[in-house]
Amino acid sequence: MLKRISIRKITLATFTLLVLLVMYLIPNNTKDLKVPQIEEYTSLDTNNMHEIYLIDRNNYVARTTISYVSSNKSVEEQAKELLEAMIVEGKKESLIPNGFKAIIPSGTKILSINFDNGNLKLNFSKDFLDINEEYEEKMIESICYTLTSIDEIKGILIYVEDKLLTELPKSKKFLPSILNRSFGINKVFNITSIKNVDPVTIYYINKYNDNYYYIPVTKYLNKKDDKVKVIIEELASTPTYQNNLMSFLNSNAKLLDYEIKDKQMSLEFNNYLLDDFEKMNILEEVKYTISLSIKDNYDVDEIVFYVDNKEISKTVFKNVE
Repeated sequence: MLKRISIRKITLATFTLLVLLVMYLIPNNTKDLKVPQIEEYTSLDTNNMHEIYLIDRNNYVARTTISYVSSNKSVEEQAKELLEAMIVEGKKESLIPNGFKAIIPSGTKILSINFDNGNLKLNFSKDFLDINEEYEEKMIESICYTLTSIDEIKGILIYVEDKLLTELPKSKKFLPSILNRSFGINKVFNITSIKNVDPVTIYYINKYNDNYYYIPVTKYLNKKDDKVKVIIEELASTPTYQNNLMSFLNSNAKLLDYEIKDKQMSLEFNNYLLDDFEKMNILEEVKYTISLSIKDNYDVDEIVFYVDNKEISKTVFKNVE
């Protein structure tokens, strides 16, 4: 009899556990409902991550991110950490995400880094010069854009074995003594005259596996309009897929007005900026391509998007903490 009671107790306990398990696995519909919300604030930086510009599978210099120790370190230490990830077979090359590759030649050593009054002086070993001509300009672009993403750095001087680099190693093209983002990146020349040539850097999208990333392209144009208007016009006119560059901005999107005040740019658009009229939602990729492009061409810290005189979203550029 005791045996039968024990079996009944075990059976009951097992059944109870099964019921509890089923209740746990089946979601509560009320709790799991998510109400869509308009994203009003977006920061382009994430803690413990830092932007870096590397070569993608289409040989563009592209913006991605790597894990990053801390910006509480000195500027020199931050710069060294990023540069070490950019050296082929370097000690931190493993931080590079799939779909990207380092560009500074293997064996290159960082002999010294000094930061003074906004300028960063880099001194590399002679291995730095052992670069294929196809990549030499891309290497300088990658270094310029990566290191100027550290806010304190305004200019970069590149030395090789204590000698200032004034020309590209193979093609012998002239290099400014102090480099910054005005050097351009993934350059395209769309000019009909050598007069009134104005560079505008515009960020496009590409995709690797399921992840989108951003590719800046410096277009040299004969000046015809304000840069912000050129940015919107170019992004709206770019086909969904052209030369591995994408833009998701609707071709009917129009910039109606803009204003710059206290390092904030306000942009007024028609309804075609929106991905969803009812939810007043902007695609993240549209917001980022516009925001990154404006940041590269204007000295602003915030970008506010308006539709029908209503604030829809805001992008704030912040330092990594």
